[in-house]
Amino acid sequence: QVQLVESGGGLVQSGGSLRLSCAASGDTFSSYAMGWFRQVLGKEREFVAGISKGGSITGYTDPVKGRFTISRDSRKNTVYLQMNSLKPEDTAVYYCAARKTQYYGDTTSPSEWDYWGQGTQVTASS
Repeated sequence: QVQLVESGGGLVQSGGSLRLSCAASGDTFSSYAMGWFRQVLGKEREFVAGISKGGSITGYTDPVKGRFTISRDSRKNTVYLQMNSLKPEDTAVYYCAARKTQYYGDTTSPSEWDYWGQGTQVTASS
């Protein structure tokens, strides 16, 4: 089993940047594909980005393509989400997720992920 802790959220102006971090512990990091999801109050949790176990494959939801970058650091057992050119519609609670099933670059449902962090708030104001 793996435990996930997100950090790095905050308040920024539209057009600004944030880098979210998700620290994994309790199990072998390389055994897990990793992902980022986000959720607004009253809305369904939605996929943002995913990365394969080896880090060679990444995938993004269309609204963030070209602006967000997911990466992982095996030495730090950490996955990152670099968010640039933030927009008000990016405002949400962002959750880190993990699964032992490999990620191949597709858009995926929250139900397909097994382990979750507690979330970190991202607010981009206009």
